Amino acid sequence: MRKKNIYTSAIKNLALLVVLGMVCGAMAQNAKTNYPKMAPVDQYLMADREAEIALARSAAPESIARDAEVLVLGRNGFETAVKGKNGFVCIVGRSWTSAADEDYWDPKVRVPMCVNAAAAHSYLLRITKITNLALAGRTLAQVNETMTTAIAKKEFPPMGPGSMCYMMSKQGFGGDSAPHWPSHLMFFFSDTDPAAWGANLPGSPVVGIADTSEHLTQFVIQTQRWSDGTDDLQAPPHVHP
Repeated sequence: MRKKNIYTSAIKNLALLVVLGMVCGAMAQNAKTNYPKMAPVDQYLMADREAEIALARSAAPESIARDAEVLVLGRNGFETAVKGKNGFVCIVGRSWTSAADEDYWDPKVRVPMCVNAAAAHSYLLRITKITNLALAGRTLAQVNETMTTAIAKKEFPPMGPGSMCYMMSKQGFGGDSAPHWPSHLMFFFSDTDPAAWGANLPGSPVVGIADTSEHLTQFVIQTQRWSDGTDDLQAPPHVHP
C-alpha cells in the first residue's frame, strides 16, 4: 500500500499540535475506523446554504473573508455561492481532504479554510478534485492512486508563488482524531526542503511536511488569535513534532 499522502500527513501533524497544546484527544493512528464506508451524500452536505457561507468565511479575518469568493458543496462538487473581489476563496473542507485517514468517511467533518489567489489556482484544484472523487464513492486508496498518477502526469500545476491558506476558525470539526485544530496558517510549495524554513526543529514554530510523490511541501504556523480577533489562549507558541 502506498504511504499516506501529504494531505493526511498534514492532518496528523496538526492533530499532534492539538494533542500537545489542547489535550483534546489521541491521534488514534492505529485505531479501527468508525467510518468504514461512505454515508449517504446528504449527510456530507449542509442544508443551510447561508450557514455554510458563514462557516467558510470564519476561516479568515473579516477584512479578508468579506470580499472572498465562497464555494459551497453540492452533490457534484463545490459550487460558487458568492462572487469574490480580492482573489481569496473560502470553503468548508470535508473529511476527504480535512481529516485523518480513519475519519475519511466521517460525514460530520467541517473544516473552514480560505486560500489566496495563488493557492486557488494550484492547491485548491487538488482539493476540489479529491472532493469530486470522494463524492463519486472512491475510497482513500483509490483517491491516493488517482491523485499520484495525475500529479505524475502533470495534470495539476505546481504551487503558485506565495500560495497560502488561512485556517483560523473557532468553528468546525476536524473528525474524531483531531476535533478542533488550533488557529494556524498554511503555506504551499512544490518540492521544497522543510529545512529551508527551519521547520520541525526544537523551538521552531514551523511544522513542515514534504512528500516527493505529491511534489508538495506544506508549512504550518500556529497563530495566537482566532479569525474574530480573540486570543487562542490554549495554543502554545512553540510546538514541534
